Amino acid sequence: MKIKEQLRTSSSYLYLSLSLILTFWLISLFEIFSKMANGIELSNIITAFSFKLLNDFWTVLIISALIYPLFLLLGYIKKPWDIVSIKVIFGLIIIGQFALTKYHLTTLVNLGADFLGYSIDDMFTTVTASESLSILYFVPFILFPLLYLVINKYTSKYVLTKTAYIALGSLVLLTLGLKIFISDFSDSKNQNKLAFFTSDIIRYQTDKNEFDADKLFYKKEYPLVQPFDATPDVLSPFFQINEEKPNIVMIIVEGLGTEFIGKNAYRGFTPYLDSLVPKSLYWENFVSNAGRTFGALPSILGSLPYGEKGFLEMNPLPSNISLVSILKANEYNTSFYCGDESSFDRKINFLEYNGIDNVIDINKFGPGYEKTKANSGGFTWGYPDEEIFKKMLSELDEKKSPRLDIIMTLTNHEPFDFPAKKEYLKKVDSILNTNKTLQVSKSEVETYKDIFACLLYTDHSIKKFMNDYAKRPEYKNTIFVITGDHRLIPIAQKDKLCRFHVPLYLYSPLLKKPQTFKSVSSHWDITPSLISFLMNNYKMNKMEQTAWMSTGLDTVQKFRNIHKIPIMQNKGSINEMIYKDYLYSDGNLFQIDEDFEITKVNDSEMLKTIKDSLKEAKKLNAYLTQKNKIIPNSINIYTKPAFQFSKEDLATIKQLTKGLTYDQTFFLARDFAFNKERDKARLLCNYILNEFPNYADVRTLKGRTLAWDKQYPKAEKELLEVIKRTPYYNDSYLALMDMYWWSNEDTKGISIAKQGLKNKVENPELGAKLALAYKRLNNLAMANSTIDSVIKKHPGNKEFIKIKKTF
Repeated sequence: MKIKEQLRTSSSYLYLSLSLILTFWLISLFEIFSKMANGIELSNIITAFSFKLLNDFWTVLIISALIYPLFLLLGYIKKPWDIVSIKVIFGLIIIGQFALTKYHLTTLVNLGADFLGYSIDDMFTTVTASESLSILYFVPFILFPLLYLVINKYTSKYVLTKTAYIALGSLVLLTLGLKIFISDFSDSKNQNKLAFFTSDIIRYQTDKNEFDADKLFYKKEYPLVQPFDATPDVLSPFFQINEEKPNIVMIIVEGLGTEFIGKNAYRGFTPYLDSLVPKSLYWENFVSNAGRTFGALPSILGSLPYGEKGFLEMNPLPSNISLVSILKANEYNTSFYCGDESSFDRKINFLEYNGIDNVIDINKFGPGYEKTKANSGGFTWGYPDEEIFKKMLSELDEKKSPRLDIIMTLTNHEPFDFPAKKEYLKKVDSILNTNKTLQVSKSEVETYKDIFACLLYTDHSIKKFMNDYAKRPEYKNTIFVITGDHRLIPIAQKDKLCRFHVPLYLYSPLLKKPQTFKSVSSHWDITPSLISFLMNNYKMNKMEQTAWMSTGLDTVQKFRNIHKIPIMQNKGSINEMIYKDYLYSDGNLFQIDEDFEITKVNDSEMLKTIKDSLKEAKKLNAYLTQKNKIIPNSINIYTKPAFQFSKEDLATIKQLTKGLTYDQTFFLARDFAFNKERDKARLLCNYILNEFPNYADVRTLKGRTLAWDKQYPKAEKELLEVIKRTPYYNDSYLALMDMYWWSNEDTKGISIAKQGLKNKVENPELGAKLALAYKRLNNLAMANSTIDSVIKKHPGNKEFIKIKKTF
């Protein structure tokens, strides 16, 4: 009886596993057909599809083997539990597999350890930007688990146990043979999504354990620190040197890959940027150091290591210097412009640590600027590229030279929407009908029409900005630096290298001669070369030592690579490296030619060399960031940390915030404030502001608590900071008006109220408080006029009428 029972139990589990295999295959079919429906060209579709199915099979085989002991245990405890529980577990696995497939269809890359690098808020923002969430969106998440149950019912009924065992055994032998003899079989594009996700997280954890700070030591305590002249000045031969320091305008273009520039595959949709190539210093074989935007600012502005999940994610930030902090220390006015929340990816934390003078983001545009319309889910990234450039130009007259202006564009990103989109879609059609030199197929352009329209829009926005800037007197003494943060993701990538292949332009009226370079450099090389150029040719406070991850731009015209460039494709994944004329990626070796095309090669000696070099790069990255060994504080005269907490403060924060989100922590701080535990309230406010410096409600609460404690100068400073950061947020004006009333500074109150009204702050209380301030200064005419205008708009408000009667 026991043998028969075991056989029956094993057969039940066999059919459960077989049904899981078939369901995974259906999801793979869904993936293939979705790509084909979207016009994505798939090479060797039969081979690729076969590899995918066999990889799905292998994944389910491992899952089934791991869960089988649980199945037996549940059956031993109580019979019905085993079948029901495994169906639930396999159903959840199916949902996970489909979710990873949907992610892949949106981004065309597999999700792995980068999942650990994003907060829930960041992930929600990214998903809602890429997808319009509706009931239909979630239907497949229900449908595939139901299909699994249907498949299980019919396989148990119609497939013989013996037949199933023979089929599975044959597939095991076939899969093992392919894994051993065909290297492409295990390539990431063919891997099962769940298997890739799991293995990448395991790899991440393994690296984390291997490169733990306690195990890392270097002979030189600060390995990056070296004499200033270790970075040669390679740019001065190309520029006319004047006595006046040049302005630097840096444009970091979202998704701008070199494939879209010049004579490359997707040419024709960036005509202005194409026209700049022969007028600039142009690096055609240039790379980003990361595969997503999170890596752009620290690499471009600071030549900084990656940290565990991206440098910007580190809190507190290790001691570092950057183009921003060095130029600020040399009398440059420094500004950063973006159309989204500067808190996304913690950009503002890094910029403020480096002492940036102005951060202009979604909170500071105000009237006269048009946001990108929200999608059906209500999401918008913020202001599109033309509006960002318009905002930047509107502020230049208020800022003295020399200036460093950093502009980060936004539009060339999911959901690829912007004002006047219909006009640019027509331009795409016109190019398709008239441009005979296009290399890309008409069907592919139609598939990605929104993206090509975005490219045209961004290109036009840059052109308009450059033309408008050229009318300004400081144009003749300005250097423009233009690069992409990474190659945009949704258009299928031809190879492992193109994700990081971005252009670099140095364009300026100061250029003596343009030049194109085939030598390889990366984002890490921009700041070292700019600083070396400026320090060697202009009146600057000379640096004795630097701490860069690379040695500067290579201006040799022929193809070569003198840099070692490890790449963090996603947060937590340093798994690629460019070394000499080779690319190492996911265990495979490719040779790079002078056109930046790659060919897979077998060279065990070189493979070992690069693996060892990548391992050393990971070790250095961990040592520098975990042990705070980028640059000693003793020579870092440029930057300032955010809030510093004592051990006692940290212990209190940890105790009070356990299990709370930052929003929940704010509500807790508010409760403390109302209960007169204001020191605790301010401590929690500082904790939140350390992560989100622009959180207006939090900073306003902190300012109010200071005012309640009659610390008026501190309260004023904090509340004015809110207005500086978020000038269209009304509560900060009301808080300031209250504080000025309590401190008998009604003249200041009137001034701040006028500023609020000028900024179109829509709150009648502001007008009422302004009227009271006029009254206390005995300006009854203005008091009556102001309160009358408020009552006219809100005739039923008893409080305002009551105020009027006191005049």
